[in-house]
Amino acid sequence: MRGRITVVGLGAGNWQHLTLGAMHALEKTDRLFLRTEKHPVVDYIKAKGIVYKTFDDFYEKYETFEEVYSHIADFLVEAADNDSIVYGVPGSPMVAEDSVSLLIRNAREKDIEIEIIPGISFLEIIYGRMGIDPVKGVQVIDGLQLKDTGIETDKDCIITQVYDRLVAGEVKLALMEYYHDEHPLWIIRAAGVDREEIIKKIPLYQLDRQPFIDYLTTIYIPSCEKAMYNMRDLVAIMRHLRGEKGCPWDRAQDHQSLMPYLLEETYEVLEAIEMKDSHMMKEELGDLLLQVVFHCSIAEEKGDYNFREVVDGICSKLINRHPHVFGNRKAGDCNGALKNWEASKRREKGIDSYTRMLEDIPKALPSLMRSYKVQQKAALAGFDWDNIEDVMEKVKEEVSELEEVYKSGKMNRIKEEIGDLLFAVVNLARFEKIQPELALKDTTEKFIKRFKFIEDNARKTGKNMDNMTLDEMESLWQKAKTHNLN
Repeated sequence: MRGRITVVGLGAGNWQHLTLGAMHALEKTDRLFLRTEKHPVVDYIKAKGIVYKTFDDFYEKYETFEEVYSHIADFLVEAADNDSIVYGVPGSPMVAEDSVSLLIRNAREKDIEIEIIPGISFLEIIYGRMGIDPVKGVQVIDGLQLKDTGIETDKDCIITQVYDRLVAGEVKLALMEYYHDEHPLWIIRAAGVDREEIIKKIPLYQLDRQPFIDYLTTIYIPSCEKAMYNMRDLVAIMRHLRGEKGCPWDRAQDHQSLMPYLLEETYEVLEAIEMKDSHMMKEELGDLLLQVVFHCSIAEEKGDYNFREVVDGICSKLINRHPHVFGNRKAGDCNGALKNWEASKRREKGIDSYTRMLEDIPKALPSLMRSYKVQQKAALAGFDWDNIEDVMEKVKEEVSELEEVYKSGKMNRIKEEIGDLLFAVVNLARFEKIQPELALKDTTEKFIKRFKFIEDNARKTGKNMDNMTLDEMESLWQKAKTHNLN
């Protein structure tokens, strides 16, 4: 005999919401399992003399809801081996019922037949109570996952699974990122249950102060004017700017014309980071993000790709290149994680040698940055110095060779020897985990400050730098150093 599981929706809470199909399944079986006895219609089932078992003890036995639902699904699949059973769940089986989703997956793997008998869910009751037409757009969000879910404030929103006041507090904090503290919402408890239903309008800040909040609680938030723009808005604004009634300048741009702006915005983000100015950094990251969306809009017009495909690509890349997080690889430290990343990257790009890996580093990078990355990837193949003392000796060796070439008068080799010296210094920086590009940038800024000190002090004494001797300028330079002009 092939196993069979019939999943029955027990409705929102009133026994009158049970369908004839649901009642027939409940009365016919002698193997009925209920996810929980904490449902108003269970009293009606008892009165009918129907025998059942529940999984309420699983909630005490396991620490998380995910574990509870997973073990329920495993138990039911095993119980249905060569037998027929009925599983009753609150509401409708396919609405906010994770145990059923897991059960369907597990049953299919075991070739067990599944039948779903729908019920009236709490959503249908709420739609009626609040006058919502879901066809016009409504968001239904699990309160336990609200932090990871974006909210579109211009649509009605229903928050489910608000089990207690602790969850309500977390939901409140998440909602305050989208709505002001006084924004009105409705708490709905036991929707559709006679003499137990509560519908109360409150301001958002009072959400976690309601004493009646329990496992039957849902929150309804009506749509409002957009309080916060999102990525969808940014993409839409850019499309409008590039459209027929948009901005002439924006419409005239292409990938090549935008290159200077992309570079400029990148350096402005770096400057904000160095200044440790969070307000400036937020603004500059927005400008940089605009460049990404701008390029995506141009590409979409040409039929090359769009913003969604870019997002999909980077998400796939992050998952594929973190097998130690999303797979079964191990990475005990940063070096292990980096090796996993590089190995995944080589597989994706079909790179079958370390040389090709070095060649793959963009030539458009600043030379100090590119040489750093070349050395870093060569080190993954084991081609690296053993300790920093050896690197320092290499720097000294390159200085000596440069001096020797200079003294020999072979000026055609000066460029080569200076390159070798710079490459050795980059190696030294890499051993100290210092980005040479940023180190040189800091030193250049320090030089400008000290040079300004020389000029300002020269003017105070009535001198012009054009008429000063090198010794005079060196004296002021040393003073600048003592003033800690870094």
